[in-house]
Amino acid sequence: MSGPTRDGGAGGVSNLEFLLLGTGTSAGIPVIGCACRVCRSVDERDRRLRCGACLRFRDAGGAARTILIDVPPDHREQSLRHGLDRCDGILFTHDHVDHTFGLDEVRRYNALMGVPIDVFAEAPVLDSLRRVYRHVFDRGSNVNRSFVADLVPREIDSDRPIDLFGLRFTPIRLLHGRLPILGFRIEALGPDGRPSAEQPGPLPLAYCTDCNAIPPASWPLLEGLDTLVLDLLRHRRHPTHFSTDEAIETATRIGAGRTVFIHMTHDVGHAELEERMPPGMAPGHDGLRLV
Repeated sequence: MSGPTRDGGAGGVSNLEFLLLGTGTSAGIPVIGCACRVCRSVDERDRRLRCGACLRFRDAGGAARTILIDVPPDHREQSLRHGLDRCDGILFTHDHVDHTFGLDEVRRYNALMGVPIDVFAEAPVLDSLRRVYRHVFDRGSNVNRSFVADLVPREIDSDRPIDLFGLRFTPIRLLHGRLPILGFRIEALGPDGRPSAEQPGPLPLAYCTDCNAIPPASWPLLEGLDTLVLDLLRHRRHPTHFSTDEAIETATRIGAGRTVFIHMTHDVGHAELEERMPPGMAPGHDGLRLV
């Protein structure tokens, strides 16, 4: 049984692209006050804003749609870079600052579209958002009337998929150290409301940021992927993120048609990381379009 559904028609999704808005870790790159070789690099692929992604596509009725995954502090800059002018929904993986502190920026999409935006997250993440963004979720307590985002909180049940405008987002339980977070498996739906046998562009795609372990029950959701977007922090081991070797080993086991790594820190440069990649795997970079 599927979870929340928004009008837009099942099936018929077209012109779909998955866009990496940011591929850096929590400090971003360049890091403030750092003069390391990566922070001083002239390779534009080494300039990494905080992690976020979006899906842009047309639904069965031909309407343009944009779904965001996480809204980092750099979202305004990401939106301007890529000409985002709408948001039809936001899915959050977890409540860390580098994935949520751009939420105030989405008020501009409200103004452009004239409608509220559904925000999908697990209950603890919604609780955190309500606390941090009290001026948004409890606007009646604001001293002055002001221009704030118009958001509709939608609680994610990790056992139920979310169907939006002809796409299905199935939550994938991941571990970010001891913190349980979510990734998402994304598939297009057919006319019968089930995942289509023919998937557009990079789908089926799994977006798995900020993780260093995958629980046994989640592995079946990572089967049969065209595209895997996976966490890779640095070469050295880390208590809450995959290292280079761990990420490559995990991606090899999953066996997607292609794997793109994200959430890199300034310990690794794009070009030298690219040289270490097995066939079918590559480091991502800001602005990478997966089609």
